Amino acid sequence: MNTLLVAIGWCLLFVVAWPLALLVLVLWPLVWLLSLPLRALGIAVDAVFALMKAVLLLPARLLGYRPPPASA
Repeated sequence: MNTLLVAIGWCLLFVVAWPLALLVLVLWPLVWLLSLPLRALGIAVDAVFALMKAVLLLPARLLGYRPPPASA
């Protein structure tokens, strides 16, 4: 669904301002490549916080506490 909305948005941009739409089409892979290190950093920070949570909650888990199941 998200891909469909992006495609429709790009088509509308192409109709309204085709040079800008072509520039977006050419520059999008470069933006994606530049965002990869930031995604990796985000994953690493998330992993550090998960590790800190596991270490801080370890004594409670050893004493028998079980967190309630997450509802989806």
